[in-house]
Amino acid sequence: MSSTDQRDLELLARLKAARGEIAAQIAQRIVGQAQIVDNMISAILGGGHVLLVGVPGLAKTLLIQTIAEALDLEFSRIQFTPDLMPSDITGTELLEEDHGTGRRAFTFARGPVFGNIVLADEINRAPPKTQAALLQAMQERTVTVSGKTYALPNPFFVLATQNPIEQEGTYHLPEAQLDRFMYELRIGYPTVQEEEEIVSSTTGAKVGQVRPVLSADELREMQQLVRRLPAPPSLVSYAVSLARATRPDDPSATALVKKYVSFGAGPRAGQNLVLGAKSRAAMDGRSVPDLEDVDAVAFSVLRHRVVMNFQAEAEGVGIEKVLALGGRGRNG
Repeated sequence: MSSTDQRDLELLARLKAARGEIAAQIAQRIVGQAQIVDNMISAILGGGHVLLVGVPGLAKTLLIQTIAEALDLEFSRIQFTPDLMPSDITGTELLEEDHGTGRRAFTFARGPVFGNIVLADEINRAPPKTQAALLQAMQERTVTVSGKTYALPNPFFVLATQNPIEQEGTYHLPEAQLDRFMYELRIGYPTVQEEEEIVSSTTGAKVGQVRPVLSADELREMQQLVRRLPAPPSLVSYAVSLARATRPDDPSATALVKKYVSFGAGPRAGQNLVLGAKSRAAMDGRSVPDLEDVDAVAFSVLRHRVVMNFQAEAEGVGIEKVLALGGRGRNG
């Protein structure tokens, strides 16, 4: 066994232990939602962004802030509102004067997108033009302002919250932006027992303290490890077949897909299925992902990449029925 292989095995063991430690720290503040937390850790290890969907009051914002603390990363928050401008996200150039020399020059004032974990809170309350300001940042990890390109911190994640689109004052996210989220995770209401625990723990004097588990350097090293894990050809083929089966013009599409889907998931879905599978394997301390790992993330990867047609809306046919994943990925 080479020293590199030995180092990777040690990293796998450390990653598996860190998964449990991070979950324990988050549990200091967040009641339940264990599967949501697991999926968010999986996305971060895979270098992906996450879209959290749920009604207000389900601690989506607190969850993201707590994850940033557990990972010891710089946290930045953008509250999306109807009057938010793109420059409010990316930053802008300001004309400043040197009082000593009297010379004037433009300096770039960085916006809140320059953080390790960026919370895009209620992202669908801003109009599409402002939402699109995140597109370059999410895909290229850079921001271009006045013709100059600025690199974003590494690691960089956008963890966005979205209210159900049926609510007043919300906009649909553009398909191009939705495709840049690795997962869409839906948070439901807590159980009776969980809600009683939430009310009890949040109305007392004690506040849960979160201890950092990983440094930014350690996280980057673990992300590289996830990338290095081998993906068997059969797993890649399976991931690609799942993505292609969502396209109504593909021979492998089901009758329901052909009838109710306008267009399906693109190649980025297959990439994220494989990365998600690798992340889950690494979180379990396994060096090779399997098909069950793909199944575990399939629904979270695919559901926001499939656009239903008007017939589906008229007949009340939901994405769950059309994808017919047989329970795959129904963990958030």
